[in-house]
Amino acid sequence: MVTGGGKGIGQAVALRLAADGLRVTVLGRDEAALTDTAAAAPGRITAVVCDVADEASVMAVFGALGRVDVLVNNAGVASSAPTGRTSLADWEATMRVNATGVFLCTRAVIDPMRAAGWGRIVTVASVASHHGAPYISAYAASKHAALGFMRSVAAELRRSGVTANCVCPGYVRSDMTDRTIDNIVGRTGRDAGVTASGLNASLGRLIEPDEVAAAVAYLASDAAAAVNGQSLVIDGGDSV
Repeated sequence: MVTGGGKGIGQAVALRLAADGLRVTVLGRDEAALTDTAAAAPGRITAVVCDVADEASVMAVFGALGRVDVLVNNAGVASSAPTGRTSLADWEATMRVNATGVFLCTRAVIDPMRAAGWGRIVTVASVASHHGAPYISAYAASKHAALGFMRSVAAELRRSGVTANCVCPGYVRSDMTDRTIDNIVGRTGRDAGVTASGLNASLGRLIEPDEVAAAVAYLASDAAAAVNGQSLVIDGGDSV
């Protein structure tokens, strides 16, 4: 199960897991994007519309689909504004998807996974789950919440055969990053290409969705059975 599976990282993760032999269901609100992902791997990927921030929607979808062996919490939103100009509506919308959505989907699978004695929960967080930055207070707070939640879940799952981990990428080539670049260019007048290359200073380029998908695939595999409660940072070394 991959939430936010219609675009960007979610689409790359779904295609990678399907290529690894898993049957994948992609969830999200954009039916057309989900259908495009499913069409890229016919017979391996199924598209289902679901709002991960809505409890009734999550319960209905997960209840209908049955056992989930691997959950990838990828659905996310972002906005940019000084904290003093961040509206309560923007704050709550960000927390609902990035934190509450992770909680609802994880809650739906955790007991069946424990009963089965095997499962993988991987949450796509962000380097913003480790440190703050100007103008993204709501986003950073929501990603800190997601990381803290995964660590608590991991502590509950010790010796169960189920693991819970995060991948925390820097700026990834995606529609979300394009909007960030547009905002920076609009405020500063800098060249878009120069701006993009500077977002991940140690790499000098954007991170590719497939690079994040490879990390998710590892954490979702048998090979990662001893990895639990961890945060795998993917930023080229900016956090060193």
